[in-house]
Amino acid sequence: MSEKITVKKQVSPEEWQLRIDLAACYRGVALYGWDDLVFTHISARVPGPDDHFLINAYGMMFEEITASSLVKVDQNGDKVLDSPYEVNPAGFVIHSAVHAARHDAACVIHTHTRAGVAVSAQAEGLQPLSQSSLFPYATLAYHDYEGVALNDDEKPRLVADLGHKHALILRNHGLLTVGQTIADAFLMMYMLETACQIQVMAQSSGGELIRVPTPIVDGIQAQAEQVLKGLGGQLIWPGLLRKLDRRDASYRD
Repeated sequence: MSEKITVKKQVSPEEWQLRIDLAACYRGVALYGWDDLVFTHISARVPGPDDHFLINAYGMMFEEITASSLVKVDQNGDKVLDSPYEVNPAGFVIHSAVHAARHDAACVIHTHTRAGVAVSAQAEGLQPLSQSSLFPYATLAYHDYEGVALNDDEKPRLVADLGHKHALILRNHGLLTVGQTIADAFLMMYMLETACQIQVMAQSSGGELIRVPTPIVDGIQAQAEQVLKGLGGQLIWPGLLRKLDRRDASYRD
C-alpha cells in the first residue's frame, strides 16, 4: 500500500485537505526561492479539539514535500501519527510557541532568505520605502536573537514580541509570518519578503532613499486591523495551486 493511501486512510478529509495545502505552501516557498535547504519550517494547526500540528519531515527538501510526508505532532513536538520521518526540535520550538499563544495562527511560516536576514541585521529593520512594504510594516514586530532556537525559555519572550501582529522579523535570523489560513500566511510572507528584497536593492544603489510619507504610513497602520480580517490569501491561492499543478502535482500525494 502506498504512503499516500496509508496516511489518507488514517486522517479526516479536513486534515487531508490541510495536508495538500501545506505541502503546496512548501512547494510555493521553494518555487519562489525562499527555502534554505532543509533548515526552515512551515506548520499548520490540524482541525479539531486536539492541539495537533503538521510540519515538514526533517531532511526533506521543500520541493520534495508531499501531503503524506508531513508529520503530525503534538504541542511538545512528539509524533501522534506513526511516521518514518523525524522533525527538527529547534524548528518546532518557534512554531509551538506561536501556535500555543495565538489560536488564530492556523499557519506559521519561517524563512532564512538572504534579503530577509539582511534586513533583520539592520538597526532600523524594515523601512517604508515601497508600496510593497506598507502592509507588512503595519503589522510588524521584532524579536532579538538569542541563539539557535533550542531553549523553551525563549518562548515567552518570542510570543510577547509578536503580540497580535502577523509578521515578525527575527533579528540576525530571518522572517516569520502567521495567518488564519495557510494562504494568508503565504501572502503575508510574499509581501514581507518582497519588501525586504526591494529595500536591499534600493540600498545597494548608494543614493538617497525616499521613505513613504508618514501620514500615508500612519493611514495604513490605522487600517491594518480591518484589512487583515481578510488578508486576501483566498484570492491568490487557487492560482498558486494551478501554477504548482502545471509544474509538478506530486505535492498532492
